[in-house]
Amino acid sequence: MKHTHGLTQQILIAMVLAVILGACAQWVQGITPWLDTLINEWLVGGVFFIVGKIFVASLKVLVVPLVLVSLVCGAASLGSGKQLGRLGAKTVTLYLITTAVAISLAMLFALMFEPGVGANLTAQTSVNINQASSFAQVMIDIFPTNPIAAMADGKMLQIIVFALLLGVAINHSGEAGKRLGSNFEDWNTVILNLVTMLMKVAPYGVFALLFTLFAKQGIGAIAELSVYFFTVVLVLLIQALVIYPSLLTTLARLHPITFLKKMRNVQLFAFSTSSSNATLPVTMRTTEQRLGVDNRTASFCLPLGATLNMDGTAIMQGVATVFIAQAYGIDLTTADFLTVIATATLASIGTAGVPGVGLVMLSMVLTQVGLPVEGIALIIGVDRLLDMMRTAVNVTGDAAVSCIVAKSENQLDEQVFNDPQAGSVEASSDKVS
Repeated sequence: MKHTHGLTQQILIAMVLAVILGACAQWVQGITPWLDTLINEWLVGGVFFIVGKIFVASLKVLVVPLVLVSLVCGAASLGSGKQLGRLGAKTVTLYLITTAVAISLAMLFALMFEPGVGANLTAQTSVNINQASSFAQVMIDIFPTNPIAAMADGKMLQIIVFALLLGVAINHSGEAGKRLGSNFEDWNTVILNLVTMLMKVAPYGVFALLFTLFAKQGIGAIAELSVYFFTVVLVLLIQALVIYPSLLTTLARLHPITFLKKMRNVQLFAFSTSSSNATLPVTMRTTEQRLGVDNRTASFCLPLGATLNMDGTAIMQGVATVFIAQAYGIDLTTADFLTVIATATLASIGTAGVPGVGLVMLSMVLTQVGLPVEGIALIIGVDRLLDMMRTAVNVTGDAAVSCIVAKSENQLDEQVFNDPQAGSVEASSDKVS
């Protein structure tokens, strides 16, 4: 089966068409009643709404079994508890460092561009944001009391802990462990094939999601908060195109351009779904089959990163904190800035990788430095679009850390990493034909 366009090109075409057609649909609303009915009821609320929901549901349905099975396989194949501890220490340390760097850059650029200076706050608007859990409660909630309930509720950290314990137990269970481990390996192969199947219909799902978004919101919301919006976008680009490549080059001696090229599909998936968790099946497939990271490392680093590593969200929180402080005329001290860095970095632990969660975590950051939580209402208009972009940065960071950790553990196949066609959907389809 030959493809006229590669998967990346197909998704890009779908995105561009969706943005253009969606913005046009939003612009022509109100001209005639029948046109409004066609757009709102048949397209936005009908066909494309259904297709988009099914696409996201299809991604999410794979998340829990993929995390459980792949992490059990990874933990079961690790030689000792010492190796698992070393892997965990490297991964968590890198995630926390990149998050701290991200929010520091965000506040630096926000202070330079002053997005909140001169903001009109005569209309006091409040917004209902659920308060985030305390750090102590987050740490307690990491450990499951019922693993089945954790899987049903999609509590990722609890699933990770259970899978690690089960994998370690399999590793120490002799012949019984080998038989059960082999069964999990078979499940892992089948689930990865499901991911490959889903990727082939991705352009249709992406088009439906983006058309629905832009038909409802249009692109006018960006103009109202342009300085804030583009400050966040600039720092996101620096994190994705400068910080991660620099870490790959200095810590792992890997070519960053090769990495970024192979991550395009994952970034596009993340952009369209706004969910690190929903994108996780695609991230894992790409990291293992395209970047050459061993399953033992990928199955540990990536599920953990989808929950713990929120660099894009931290960037939004840094810029938004300075923006809201400037908008309300409140001066932040050096201690306040350090508090924001520490709070946002630690708040990423246990944060669910789902759309919109950054606003919940932002409320906690604002509270820590005495800023009004209702200031979040100022940025909600553009947060949906920024959420899409920062999710793409989050998954890029997950994969970069996985590559660095894998290289340090001699679990990276550099021949696969450097091969442009390794693990591509197009190459797989050509082999089948």
